[in-house]
Amino acid sequence: MPDSSTDGPGGRRRDPPGGLQAPLWRSIAVYRFAALVYVAVLAVRNLNDYAHPVAGVVLLVVMTGATVAGGYAYADPAWRRWPLLLADLAVVLAVVVAAPRVVGRDMLDADVPPPSVAWLAGPVLAWAVSGGRRRGVVAALIIGGTDLVARERFVQGSLTGAALMLLAGIAVGHVARLAVIAEERLQRAVELEAANRERERLARGIHDSVLQVLALVQRRGAHLDGEAGELARLAGEQEAALRSLVAGRAPTGLDRQEVDLRSLLGRYASATVSIAGPATPVPLPAAAAGEVAAAVGAAVDNVARHGGGRGWVLVEDDGSAVTVSVRDDGPGIPPGRLAEAAGQGRLGVAQSIEGRVADLGGTVRISSVPGGGTEVELRVPRGGPEV
Repeated sequence: MPDSSTDGPGGRRRDPPGGLQAPLWRSIAVYRFAALVYVAVLAVRNLNDYAHPVAGVVLLVVMTGATVAGGYAYADPAWRRWPLLLADLAVVLAVVVAAPRVVGRDMLDADVPPPSVAWLAGPVLAWAVSGGRRRGVVAALIIGGTDLVARERFVQGSLTGAALMLLAGIAVGHVARLAVIAEERLQRAVELEAANRERERLARGIHDSVLQVLALVQRRGAHLDGEAGELARLAGEQEAALRSLVAGRAPTGLDRQEVDLRSLLGRYASATVSIAGPATPVPLPAAAAGEVAAAVGAAVDNVARHGGGRGWVLVEDDGSAVTVSVRDDGPGIPPGRLAEAAGQGRLGVAQSIEGRVADLGGTVRISSVPGGGTEVELRVPRGGPEV
């Protein structure tokens, strides 16, 4: 995971606000200090029974210093790397090896716990949080195996401690890995949301400028005759259509919920365009539905521009795919006209219709007979790629 920590006082690094791993590291620090208090109480209680009481005091001081230094070092994300992890493990292993000798064989046989009990699990937790289950299991096996060898006796208590460390490494490592995944996804979601807001801001500015130009053309040419008047009328229609599209814009790609395609196509219904579909909803992912609706809108626009007659939109849903047919009773498309338009750089059909549907994994079929109208059939499979 990339280091996204920020600088704190004194140049130290600190976890970013809202980071999901920071609470885990704080919990480890709390555990280690709590475990130190526990073993200190046990040591003071049993110190007179130790084979080497002075060494027991020295060992307790070493454990206290290691706990304080580890808590300070792990608080800085820049230090949570292999040198610190290995040093932490080495100190704990040294304490684990020395503890039985400090207590003495007779006291161990009498079930007097060594000073390392409970405190030795610190590196297991640290390794698990830093690297997940596998790293936590490795640390647990190393410390648990060393503890068993150092005690020189395999009793149920020592085996239980090793098993508990192993389970802690697995559980904490799994939680830590989930936290990393969640934090990465949250970061991506925040970045996508910011990018989407910027796109919407730019789109609003572009739409506003286009709408103003269309409105100006419509007002200035409304009283003119001939082609100028027709241009003004078309500008007014496109302004109304664009305003409707902006006001009823389909959800963005960040919204993965399904929407009813019929509700998006309803905006294209008019006195000259009829829309028919199933009585039940036609659900599609929001982004896919928006692209299909935009492709249908481009086909309907071609009906108004070139057909000059009525248009019909038919929506069909067979479960595995959604098919939308746009048909008109206009003069039709002359043979080779689409290829000629593409060669001239007029890519309305190629990009607005075929390109959108192709991105969804679908197909477009155009049937046209001169004098017999045109039919554009868009078929989008439900298993197609997301956009």
